[in-house]
Amino acid sequence: MHQAKRSLQESIAHQRKELLNILQEPLQQLAARCNQVWTDRARLDLVLNEGLKTLRYGKSLYALDINGVQISSNVEADGLMAASFGRDRSKRPYMCEVLPVTGTLLSEAYISLLGRRPSLTAVQIVRNPSGAVLGFIGTDFDLRDLPLTHGLYDEPVLWRQLKGDPSIRDTVFHQNRVESVMDQQIETVLGVVEELMVYHGVYHVMLHFSSSRAVIWVMEDPYRYRLLDIDALIDPDICLAYPKTSYPPEAAVPYDKIRPVLDTFRELRFMDEMFYLRSGTLNLFNGIVGLTFSCDGSHYIPYGEFLSAGYNFWATVK
Repeated sequence: MHQAKRSLQESIAHQRKELLNILQEPLQQLAARCNQVWTDRARLDLVLNEGLKTLRYGKSLYALDINGVQISSNVEADGLMAASFGRDRSKRPYMCEVLPVTGTLLSEAYISLLGRRPSLTAVQIVRNPSGAVLGFIGTDFDLRDLPLTHGLYDEPVLWRQLKGDPSIRDTVFHQNRVESVMDQQIETVLGVVEELMVYHGVYHVMLHFSSSRAVIWVMEDPYRYRLLDIDALIDPDICLAYPKTSYPPEAAVPYDKIRPVLDTFRELRFMDEMFYLRSGTLNLFNGIVGLTFSCDGSHYIPYGEFLSAGYNFWATVK
């Protein structure tokens, strides 16, 4: 059965839930064994050493008192690291979260001090038989070692506006558009780009009007981008370098809407000498248009909304 793609936050939440389900039971069982030897460091190290074998993805395992000070060695696959005894972990990200009264806490991801890699820690509370809190068991994981869910999150198809560099925004009233070579040859450039996208497999284009260049991605070789300088963009012969390719039926942008998008780029480029389009992007498969204006403000917008907004709208919103 096909599983619907998740949003970014849904994907992260689902992954964390799966990890917690994997870790919770063995950690709770380990806590029950540790509470019997909590005050005997040597025996505690032995119990933790056996416990690490039950945590498939665990990198290290250790015990902490109620103040976050380590009362065991670091137990790792290579053996016991006694030098970590007495380490104060109370300021580490996983100890600064709301610790569990019962059960297991899976921390937010953080960058580890030694490995300097994305990591997370599972913290399990340990109680004595009468219910008093003795401390915690901590288990560290490298994100790279953890099992991943199989579904890629779905990029949202909605209009998003992002503010850019404040220093650029503050000086926008002191600048004017300088005519670039691409500006001078804009009709030829747009004609070449349209031809490449409709007939030659280019599915993503970034047009940098101020610096007179374009970056393109081609379906036949999707993992590499190609840089086209202005000499290539004003030479229709460039199309001969890319094999003729059928327009992809799964494209979100109909082929007859490509030119209207490009023409709107041209209008926004010349709409004002102070506020103008610096770069525009179009992706055929997610249907998103990207815009960066002279004030460094950026918009990411579905192509249909972009076209329906019209010139008058963009003349007042950058």
